[in-house]
Amino acid sequence: MATKENPGEIKTRKSMSMPILIVVGLCCFFYMLGALRLTGFDNIASAITRKTDCTNHVGGDTVKVTDDSDVPTKEFQPCADKYIDYTPCHDQMRAMKFPRENMTYRERHCPPEKKKLHCLIPAPKGYATPFQWPQSRDFVHYANAPYKSLTIEKAVQNWIQYDGDVFTFPGGGTQFPQGADTYINQLATVIPIENGTVRTALDTGCGVASLGAYLFKKNVITMSFAPRDSHEAQIQFALERGIPAVIGVLGTIKMPFPSRAFDMAHCSRCLIPWSGMYMMEVDRVLRPGGYWVLSGPPINWRNNYESWKRPEKELKKEQRKIEKAALLLCWEKIREIQEIAIWRKRTNYNSCPKNAPKPTFCVGNPDDVWYKKMEACVTPYPETTKPDDVAGGDWKPFPARLNAAPFRISSQSVPGVTVEAYLDDKLLWERRVEAYKNVNSIIDSGRYRNIIDMNAGLGSFAAALESPKLWVMNVMPTIAEKDTLGVIYERGLIGIYHDWILQALSSLLACDCPLERSATISCQWCEAFSTYPRTYDLIHANGVFSLYNNKCKFEDILLEMDRILRPEGAVIIRDQVDVLNKHRQGERIIMARKLQADANLNLTAVNL
Repeated sequence: MATKENPGEIKTRKSMSMPILIVVGLCCFFYMLGALRLTGFDNIASAITRKTDCTNHVGGDTVKVTDDSDVPTKEFQPCADKYIDYTPCHDQMRAMKFPRENMTYRERHCPPEKKKLHCLIPAPKGYATPFQWPQSRDFVHYANAPYKSLTIEKAVQNWIQYDGDVFTFPGGGTQFPQGADTYINQLATVIPIENGTVRTALDTGCGVASLGAYLFKKNVITMSFAPRDSHEAQIQFALERGIPAVIGVLGTIKMPFPSRAFDMAHCSRCLIPWSGMYMMEVDRVLRPGGYWVLSGPPINWRNNYESWKRPEKELKKEQRKIEKAALLLCWEKIREIQEIAIWRKRTNYNSCPKNAPKPTFCVGNPDDVWYKKMEACVTPYPETTKPDDVAGGDWKPFPARLNAAPFRISSQSVPGVTVEAYLDDKLLWERRVEAYKNVNSIIDSGRYRNIIDMNAGLGSFAAALESPKLWVMNVMPTIAEKDTLGVIYERGLIGIYHDWILQALSSLLACDCPLERSATISCQWCEAFSTYPRTYDLIHANGVFSLYNNKCKFEDILLEMDRILRPEGAVIIRDQVDVLNKHRQGERIIMARKLQADANLNLTAVNL
């Protein structure tokens, strides 16, 4: 997607001899979090601080952190309490400035530099450590997301209930008020959910993500997304429950996922006007042989139009449009069960009916999607040599696919990454993760459920951590030299395109730059992630500061890390010595966090 050098790129073992500085857990960061611990919080941060001497490790050597006490410091104070749930690129007030047509106003709209907050997002009053998985699937502390509107709006659908100081999640949904388990078992009569064939799923308009929560029982990991809209805090609830989710919408911009990513895509009364371009976009991210599930209107409209209180002709027209679009996409409708319809994407062109309509095919890289407009065209299948070949290669059932060489690697679709380099990378990160665990034994204890890798490479960090206790959001920076997010999905993991910096042509789409301004370096700044504050328990940043060196202020990246990190969460920064040392000598950043209105403010230096 870009050609700039990524210092965190994957290398073979022979090329890993350059000194790499590992700052595990940011000892000072842990100290800060431990200092801010309130009564009733886990004693995790302070325990790690006591266990770990504040040193940096370079190869097999140990280097003491230099004393920067005489370096000028920059101090960041807590933001006002009204910003406890601040989502910079999905701000509700800013959204109202944009057109409502095609949900444009619900897309990403990031603030320009002069309007950014340069303070630390506070936690709400009474914030409590989230429940551990699997208990978190069913319970969320009210204080962590104090919003009751869904308990009233969705009361009869069993989305969410309020009980004392906690929310409970019975597992219901608009189309499955009897529970997600029953609904999933119904899907499993048609879709191979049980045997690992379906591993990655996409849930559009996911609500509080109960489908994704219960698909974990089948070892299926779901990327759930929904806009920040009138369904107050739905994505925030999903993340508090420990379910992968991002703020997002099907509007005018392509979804931030690679082509052929998901084994299954799903919509349950997601209020998306399906047909044409939106189905083409789902087709792009659906792997050959994958499944699309649509439940709710207009499916089975003949028996439901009265209860839905919608005109019979209108529903009939909607379903005809969907059926016509599916035929154009060469999807096969394999079952209609009550209000559920299931289509399957064919495995290659040879599987398409000879009399199928001929679509307009897209040209260019189908993975070049960051802030790119959707197109009314169909993404071509990868070429095949035999009539029964699966375009894009056969995908092994999970967990076998986790460590097998992905098709994108074995077919040399990723320039410069061979099968040997892939296997070396897998072994390298297995060793590194073991080293991380030696320093922080809590990593695989279940305490860290939501994990983000800010520069994921081939996904080997996530693969080495793979466990039912946790999940990893693998981020692929769009300025990385190699786009390997498709590889990550082929391994049965999930991730998203994101750029921690906003620049060039993207600026006019995503920021408040005046439209007459040319897209130049003058409109460049760091960008926030599409998530709520206090989302992740562990942040892994491999090569991030090298990648954005001289492109984005390091303090802005750190402020964003602090925004999305949960209280008492952990950070692992791994980067080249000269980049971190240069920054350490230049300035010291003082971070603060205020957990309660009456809590004392504690300031602790974080040296980078």
